[in-house]
Amino acid sequence: MEKSMASQDIAAALERVESILRNQPEAGRGDDAPATARWQGGLRVQTAHANGTAVVTDMPPQFGGTGDQVSPGWLVRAGAASCIASRIAMSAASEGIELTELEVVARSLSDARGIFGMSDAAGAPICAGPLNVRLHVRIAARGTAPEQLQSLVERCHRCSPVSAALTDPIPVELHIDARSI
Repeated sequence: MEKSMASQDIAAALERVESILRNQPEAGRGDDAPATARWQGGLRVQTAHANGTAVVTDMPPQFGGTGDQVSPGWLVRAGAASCIASRIAMSAASEGIELTELEVVARSLSDARGIFGMSDAAGAPICAGPLNVRLHVRIAARGTAPEQLQSLVERCHRCSPVSAALTDPIPVELHIDARSI
């Protein structure tokens, strides 16, 4: 199957990185780009990347926000959907699969009582995060059997960094610099 130029470029880049990581495993570890969130007043927060990209969030009106921006929870779903879509596109390029359609919809179920630190009827604390995340992947490719595409998606889900962050417990360190003015 002939690869498109973009797919060839992606595949070549991935081959280079994988070769480096096989020969120098320590090269795979490094700090990720920080996300710096700054309160803008009310419940509006602007989060910026070092490259200047910024996104503004606000809470829905029922929580006291304006609802005119996406919520931080939506960014988690957006990250999950975008990450697995990127991972699928990477593997498809590497394997010579010519995608004709790729869409990932991320949904979740949450219990708003968790954000207030409330407990359920049995006294157990309610999770402040999503109770589940559901990813729906729509994928199509020329000359590729649905079973092969399903296997591709499942493999990519296991290797998606954001999916891993949502499914595997990871330590979170909290450092506080509090001051009185």
